[in-house]
Amino acid sequence: MAPQTLLQLLQSRSIVDCDTMDVEVPKTLGQFVDCTSNQAIAYGELAKPNNQKLVEDAVSLSKKLTLTFPDIPRKVLAGEIAMVKLQYGISKHVTGFVHIQTNPYHSYDTEKTVSDAQRIIQLFKILDPGFEAARICIKIPSTWEGLQACKILQASGVTTLATTLFTIEQAALAGEVGCHYIAPYVNELKVHFDPGFVDNNKAQSLCLQTQRYYEAHKLTTQVLPASLTCIEEIMALAGVNHITIAPGLLKELSWKPAAGNETVSLFDEAPVGSKMQELLSFAGDEKAFRIAFTLSGRGEGERKLDQAINIFCEMQDKMELLMG
Repeated sequence: MAPQTLLQLLQSRSIVDCDTMDVEVPKTLGQFVDCTSNQAIAYGELAKPNNQKLVEDAVSLSKKLTLTFPDIPRKVLAGEIAMVKLQYGISKHVTGFVHIQTNPYHSYDTEKTVSDAQRIIQLFKILDPGFEAARICIKIPSTWEGLQACKILQASGVTTLATTLFTIEQAALAGEVGCHYIAPYVNELKVHFDPGFVDNNKAQSLCLQTQRYYEAHKLTTQVLPASLTCIEEIMALAGVNHITIAPGLLKELSWKPAAGNETVSLFDEAPVGSKMQELLSFAGDEKAFRIAFTLSGRGEGERKLDQAINIFCEMQDKMELLMG
């Protein structure tokens, strides 16, 4: 049967994930594969009155786990428990991974990021000893230190996603260290917090470039674009491995007829085998990565990464305030 809606058309070409912590989204809009999240999404969801009991339960459990995690501030631990509780609920309504992002304050600390990831997995098991740890994906900002954490975690069997990714250099290193996913931000994060702001340097072409790069060099990392603002941006990426979409845009895609689609996908215009980026290697060479990254796009990727980490730190602070 031919796709009737834009959502069905997109799902016929790419794996569609929901970018939310609201369990009603997969319950009402159909079954998605993964469920992605971050500190901004978590804060927005936990601030809703209907989640007050969940917050109270998270705070209560954090007090009981003080001896288990003696070095973790209680508000930080309570926030992690709350995020785990939200994604645990959603795990029953999606078929793939549930994603949780590590503490953005540790974006430049490999050891602490690894510890955050391990604790998040442990919290899932505390909540439900029978929960499959293989269904947890840990989101980590694509700094040098973050990508080294991904390398350590992947080697230990933990699935990772390199997020806040804006350049081919970050993508190359993410593929090299074995990340399961990367999340190129099509729009810099500021578009979601500054009304009227428009990103005039969108990263759709990076999504295509990176997927073709991985295919050409036989890297298994999958491209999962994020930070989308309209259905035209989304349909221009039909054919990408995965794509994560916010609830409002998912609803719009679910009722717009497929027959009305006039957006040509970038993946149709650039077939496999087109001119390819040569293999980049930065493993063990921090200086080479840093200089290549800072030069990429005249520093735009580095600026956008710093901005995203700053915003996520602000959201982390707000989430901790909710925890009392």
